[in-house]
Amino acid sequence: MCISSTEWSNNPSRPLYFSKQKNQRPKISRVQLHRLARRKRSEGKETKVDMEMRNLKLYMENMRILEENEKLRKKASLLHEENIALMTEFQKKFSKFDRVSTKEIPHLPTPKLTK
Repeated sequence: MCISSTEWSNNPSRPLYFSKQKNQRPKISRVQLHRLARRKRSEGKETKVDMEMRNLKLYMENMRILEENEKLRKKASLLHEENIALMTEFQKKFSKFDRVSTKEIPHLPTPKLTK
């Protein structure tokens, strides 16, 4: 009552794929293999172009940030110089008050507030 492999595969009640090994992969024709390889190469080129575009965009953004940074650095330098000039002017005005107060004048002049 043993069934041979040919009888098993020819039996209409059982499908043909039961006669094959479980781990056997279907064969790919050379044309299909060539198309698959060409598709993978073209996908690689697209990713290379995408990476170059991304790199260019990042480079342009970095250049814009560097320019903005340089402008802010110049502005900070000008504000620092202006701050130093105002501080020296402030010290000169109040150094006069210090000299006046050491002479012991009865009333000190009130500084005028300008708007």
